[in-house]
Amino acid sequence: MRLNPAGELLMQHIRAQRSDLARVQAQVADLSGERRGHVSIACSQALLPYFLPSQIAAYRDEHPGVTFSVNVRDRVQAEQDLTTFQSDLALVFEPVHMVDFDVLYQLPQPVHAVFRADDPLAQRPELRLRDCLHRKLVLPSAAYGVRHLLEIGATRKNLPLAPVLETESFELIRHYVIEEDAIGFQIPVGLDPQRQNGLAHRPLAEVDVPRGRLLLGQMRGRALPVAPAKFARQLEAEMEKRLQ
Repeated sequence: MRLNPAGELLMQHIRAQRSDLARVQAQVADLSGERRGHVSIACSQALLPYFLPSQIAAYRDEHPGVTFSVNVRDRVQAEQDLTTFQSDLALVFEPVHMVDFDVLYQLPQPVHAVFRADDPLAQRPELRLRDCLHRKLVLPSAAYGVRHLLEIGATRKNLPLAPVLETESFELIRHYVIEEDAIGFQIPVGLDPQRQNGLAHRPLAEVDVPRGRLLLGQMRGRALPVAPAKFARQLEAEMEKRLQ
């Protein structure tokens, strides 16, 4: 069974009312000196290994009464999560529609090639797309912004984009690069030079592959509860640091 248009409107009204109630409850808790609440985030996989864990832990260090849920979504699903109130915030790379997406902050992100640490590509003064495409490629699936930007670059240069492995898992990309001496692709927010055992990564020349945008956003016109609003400001500050 599926809701008809009238049912969809009613459900949207109910979700909005529940969101408003949660916001008022959080404000009342703030008045009593108790910082409580819940933050739900729809995000790309790239944010999972390093960025979000450190940010959530830092927030909970100051506000241990706040809980979190993290929903792994591609760039279309993240926007849908906002409109259905399943997530308060979205951190998504190269979103598609943006009709109901209110951008709070955007962080430019070049596409990085990921390879074994001893690969000669690590020594190149500039890494071009053509240097990578004759190698074994591990690519994210078409639903992800990194793949979209790679396809733009390959089409512009009339170069083939023929992966030996396609996956929705960025973790698999990082591991498979080592297994078969292949080349994968990710954005730098999902990479940490200090914890990439056996891996190296370099940005692709922007003349070949354009930069994308990592966007922090919420549903347009929605007044967020206290905890998500404060966490959003923390994320904005951290993204601002990475821009410098």
